[in-house]
Amino acid sequence: MKSPASRSRLSNKVALITGGNHGIGLAIAHALVAEGCAVVISGRNEASLKKAATQLGRKTVPMVCDVRNLEAVDRLFADIRKRFRNLDILINNAGVAHANWRVDQLPVGAWKEVIDTNLTGMFLVTRAALPLMKPGAAIVNNLSIAAKRVFPGSSAYNASKHGALGFTNTLREEVRVRGIRVMALMAGATDTDIWKSFWPQAPRKKMISPATVAQAVVNALSLPDNGGVEELLILPSAGTL
Repeated sequence: MKSPASRSRLSNKVALITGGNHGIGLAIAHALVAEGCAVVISGRNEASLKKAATQLGRKTVPMVCDVRNLEAVDRLFADIRKRFRNLDILINNAGVAHANWRVDQLPVGAWKEVIDTNLTGMFLVTRAALPLMKPGAAIVNNLSIAAKRVFPGSSAYNASKHGALGFTNTLREEVRVRGIRVMALMAGATDTDIWKSFWPQAPRKKMISPATVAQAVVNALSLPDNGGVEELLILPSAGTL
């Protein structure tokens, strides 16, 4: 059950969630819609976006966007500005992984896709979002525990997430004076489709659910403006997989 404080804090806010059509992004979209937010979900797959928007209800707007593409990001924010004028919450969630390859095996194309999506995409979206954000706005960057730990066979993924943590920490200090809060979301093993990329046999029953991560994000976003969570670390109670 939502608390009245939480409801009044987030009600009528406008949120954008990149990669909001699946996994943690979709779970956060469900949670924010339940709190009364108008939610824009973006992703590359139009059919998947429309399906997710149907599940989420009438306060959800699906918008196709490849975060790797500057022109696509500019179109996304032109549409958001036209429809809503401002943006209160940005969830940088779009991300990809790669198969379990050592550095000497990793194809250059796989490296570029991961870095371009997980790191450059976050930069492009954030840069476009900032002119629409006012004091009290918040940015949540979904980094994963891979932002602070390394996993052999995941060099591009680890590099993208470590880089994204450096970007997040720098961004926080730059926009603090504007009254914009920036959170690094670092979830441990979460039961999403991304595991199909690098560990198809992973023990899903030991993982966190996306809904648990989403609830933690909503709780953090619901704090008063004079306080905030800078790093949100969520790990499975079962321990390291």
